[in-house]
Formats: sequence, C-alpha cells, structure tokens
Amino acid sequence: MDLRAFLDALDGALLRVPQELSPEHEMAALLRAVEGRGLTVLFERVAGHPGARVAGNLLVTRRHVAIALNTEERHLEATYLKRKAQAQTTRTLPPEEAPVKEEVLTADGPLLSALPVLTHYERDAGPFITAGTVFAKDPETGRRGFGIHRMMVKGERRLGIFLANPPLAAYYARAEARGEPLEVAVALGVHPAVLVGAVVPENPTGPDKLEVTGALLGAPLELVPAETVDVEVPARAEIIIEGRVLPGHREPEGPMGENTGYYFTNHSPVLEVTAITRRRDFIYPALCPWGADVDVLFALAGGTELLGRLRALVPEVVDLELSPGTPGFSAVIAVRPCSPARVRRLIGLALHLDRRLKVVIVVNDDVDIRNPREVTWALATRFQPDRDTVIVPGLEGYVIDPSVGNTGVTAKLGLDATRGPGPEFDKITMPAAAIAKAEAVVESLLG
Repeated sequence: MDLRAFLDALDGALLRVPQELSPEHEMAALLRAVEGRGLTVLFERVAGHPGARVAGNLLVTRRHVAIALNTEERHLEATYLKRKAQAQTTRTLPPEEAPVKEEVLTADGPLLSALPVLTHYERDAGPFITAGTVFAKDPETGRRGFGIHRMMVKGERRLGIFLANPPLAAYYARAEARGEPLEVAVALGVHPAVLVGAVVPENPTGPDKLEVTGALLGAPLELVPAETVDVEVPARAEIIIEGRVLPGHREPEGPMGENTGYYFTNHSPVLEVTAITRRRDFIYPALCPWGADVDVLFALAGGTELLGRLRALVPEVVDLELSPGTPGFSAVIAVRPCSPARVRRLIGLALHLDRRLKVVIVVNDDVDIRNPREVTWALATRFQPDRDTVIVPGLEGYVIDPSVGNTGVTAKLGLDATRGPGPEFDKITMPAAAIAKAEAVVESLLG
C-alpha cells in the first residue's frame, strides 16, 4: 500500500523517461505535455540529484483514481462514499519496520537542497512543494488532521507554507493564539489514496481524516513516530519533512502559478525544518498546479461530497461534475425532469453549500455532463438568459480567486439549461443495437 505498488499497477498508463531532465521547469513542462494522453510519468534521471526519481500525473484520470481505490471507474463515486463511512483505526509500526526511516537527515547537513523540488511556471518565485500532505495535531484537543498545502522553498531549513484550509489552518490559529509553534510533518510520495484522503472535507464530530484515509485504502493507515516532532507520519511514504510553523510571523510567499491558472502571492507563515527522513532510493512526487490530476482530486472529493448533500435535499439530482480547470469554482449538475422552481432551489442550495462554487449549470440527465460539447449544446438550445439566470450577490469568495479582490466578497451565478416540456426538446439518438454493434467493431479493429 505505497506509491511504488500503485506505479506497478498502472501497467500501460506509466511512461518511464530515461532522459535526464531538470526539476526547474523541464519536468513540469513534460507533465503538462502528456496529461491529455492519460499518462503517469516516472522520471528516472533528475539533473543535480543522482539516484533520485520523480513521479507525476499520479491521478491524471478517473481510471487512475479507480486503481488507487482498487475499484472500477464506473463505481468510483459509490466506492468513495461507502468507504468514507467505514473508518479504519490506524496502525503504528516500530521505526525499524518503516521504509521512510531508511535515511535520516538532520540539521547538521543539507536538508531541502537534498530534494528535487520542482519549479513549475515561468514566473514562479522558486521551487514549490505541491504534493506534500501536511500532518499535525490540534494543540487543544490532540485530534489529528492533515491536508495538502503548498510550500515555497526559502532556504535550506525554511519553507513558506500557505495555510488557508481546515483543519490545519484552525490548528495553526489555535497554536498561534497560545504563542506556540505548530509541530508538523510533511509526507511526500504517499499512496495516491492518501492524497484523496487529504482533500476529504473535515468532519469535526466524526472519525479523524487519518481513519477515513484508512477506509479509502481498504486497510489501516500505517504510521510511525516522527524523529523531532510529536506527530505520527505515514510509514511507507517516500520522504518526510519535519518542522515547526512559527507563531506570529509572516513572510511573502510566491508568486506561484496556482490552480486558478493565475499567479498568486500571499503573506504566509514560515515552517522551520528540523529533520528529513526518506527511503534510500526515494521517489519525489510532482503535482503540477492547474493540471488534470488537480481536477480529478477536486472532482472526487469535493464534487462527490457536494453531490451526496444535494441528493439528500433535492431527490431529482442524478450526477455532478466539477468543471476541469476551475479548482472547484464551476459545476454542472444533472437532474431528472422537474419544475423550474425546483431547479432554482437546487441552484441556491449548491451555491450556498460550497464556498468555492461560483457558477453552476443545471441540465437534464439526457446530457453527458462530462462531455463539454453536450453541456454547451444544452446551454445553446435550452437556456434563455432573461428567464433562466440566477445571480446571488454578496457571498463569501475564495482567497485564490483573483476576481474577488480585497473585499473577499463575490457574486455567484446559476444557469438553468434544463429542457422544456415539448417533444421539440427530445435529444436525437441512435438505436442501442446499432451503437453496440459499432462499438464491438471499433474494439475489434483498434483494441
């Protein structure tokens, strides 16, 4: 249950790159060049880092996530929701059984320069860790939590860390109010199911996120105590960075090309690194911001969570897709036939339930919501702007949305692209038998 087992399971979807490439721009460029082909990439030679490897596009398609969760793509959402409700207690291993303890780097020697941290976009201020799952404890209750947070390399033992999301943003606020640092550990190169667990919304009254992650893995998450901080970390990670987020201190962090497709700068807390542990022949994980695997992660966790909540409130809801490239700001929802008033209620609920969501399009379930051509067809032929537009002003915006500005306030938009009642809105179709025969012929010719 580690990153290496996942890579082995990918079979034909893994591209091995034997040429030596630089972590400064070159690797990110290749990841973006092949993501449309649905390929995970393993860079076998890293300039400046002999013996290290880098893996990226880990969750570039829904099929990759299905492999990570050991299920079928058509059952992905159902598997996610079912397992999330079956939390698994974690299991602690002795240090000698934890692969991530094979090498221990302390403050006496190189730390962050020993890792091939990628620089992604042209105007990025430097290398950024983008696939780090940051583990910590609530300083008041001891409850464990973790999430994915971007970190800018600012020196050998110093990272700027962007903390905007729960639970770690709340943990840090409580530690800072006490005048204390927040002890953290950053796990790099985890099994991709752990990445999915990192973006599962926090339920403060339910099992902690580590127990939920074990459910997604289908086995208890194996942990080991960190070396210099009071945090347990994934025992089969490739790399662990340990340290403390300092209280009462902020520094410029960025610009970095964010998941919005724009550069974003922030005054962020600082993480002082105290140690790094890693496997001898470690694999560093790459996640290219505004890339396809970001879309897939948002769609599975955020999209499926919202779908479950909306189905409970509006039974006509069939499916939901977060639009690629929008970091959860835009969604398409499919419904069974229902009244315009019902659709408007659904639009209002969706826009209020998810603070990220800014634009929602509602279509009927005869539209393939994962096919942009069909969604734009529904907008072009079933939507009238003066009749079917809903605008909700004065709502909370999301911090990385550049259109929000300094106010923190946004307007939100709903578009009702559901069909009218007459037969003139019947979608053209082909006979099922003809489609089945055509697909069989194509399969025989192309494999």
